[in-house]
Amino acid sequence: MYIKEAIITGKAGLYARPATFFIQKANEFSCSIWIEKDERRVNAKSLLGVLSLGVGKDEPVRIIGDGADETDAVDTLLGLINSNFAE
Repeated sequence: MYIKEAIITGKAGLYARPATFFIQKANEFSCSIWIEKDERRVNAKSLLGVLSLGVGKDEPVRIIGDGADETDAVDTLLGLINSNFAE
């Protein structure tokens, strides 16, 4: 298991468009990936799950990967967050 923390810096948080980019990127990996806010953990490959967290601007989240490519997956998602979801 590989875990990293990130701060969502987009002006509206992790809403529909950034969440879509996030889950699309998460689905490129074979490992299990979760995103956690406070004590609530959801599947990072599920748009409804990610949106249900209601992550706002400047809120911390944890990205958790478990599987063969967990390090690459978490680091890639962290990079996407740090780039403010630039494609």
